[in-house]
Amino acid sequence: MNAVSREEWRQRGPAPFPPRWASAWGDDRFGLWADLAVADVVQRLRWIEAGSFRMGDERQPDRQVETRIAAGFWLADTACTQALWLAVVGGSNPSQFHTANKPHPGSPQYPVEQLSWNDVAAPGSGFLAGLQSFSQGLPPELPSEAEWEYACRAGARTAYSFGDEITLAQVNFRSGSEPAAPVAVKSLPANAWGLYEMHGNVWEWCANGFDEQESVHIGAADPSAALRAQRGGSWGSNARDVRAADRIVVSPGGANQFTGFRFLLRS
Repeated sequence: MNAVSREEWRQRGPAPFPPRWASAWGDDRFGLWADLAVADVVQRLRWIEAGSFRMGDERQPDRQVETRIAAGFWLADTACTQALWLAVVGGSNPSQFHTANKPHPGSPQYPVEQLSWNDVAAPGSGFLAGLQSFSQGLPPELPSEAEWEYACRAGARTAYSFGDEITLAQVNFRSGSEPAAPVAVKSLPANAWGLYEMHGNVWEWCANGFDEQESVHIGAADPSAALRAQRGGSWGSNARDVRAADRIVVSPGGANQFTGFRFLLRS
């Protein structure tokens, strides 16, 4: 039974609820949620309200930029799983960490990895193009860097959404010399907005493109961009590299076992 009725949502604000693609919806301690069903796989998305935050390295406050997220959006509460990838794309599993790939067996609920930006977002041929047939025609997108960091911080101004220090009970990152690997999604605590593993586990592709001098393209979805942004760090990163503000830029054709993604849908 859904926790929020259509009429209750209409009284709350301008966003249509439930979204036309939702198979289930409701409200809980994190806020509003809606489920997108793809065959027998369900991806939960969280409503991220519009707002402002200070974007950038909290250790250099004079270089942070007051940033406005002008419109709310629905963001997947986890990185895309191997199960969801296969439900949309079919074929073989590209991930290093999957059940048939010993000695690193995973599970269908592990994040899909070893994906390039092109695999995910190439117009007309990537995962997002395939997913559109399940979202009632609404085009799925990668978040911009600003949208990603805003959602990751979830109102926090610290290095991590959990504070200025993290533990392995909160974030999957490389600590010391212990062997490392990704973990299944939702293995670790969610942030204050109900989003899981925004820090660590897998780097996540963003929409933003860069030129060779790392200057931001005005059009984030420009397919000719030489480099693309990744956020969040991975299971192979140290604590410094899983901060909310940290980023790397990578060739859109690059893919490795550290990299996945999560998607959004606009209202």
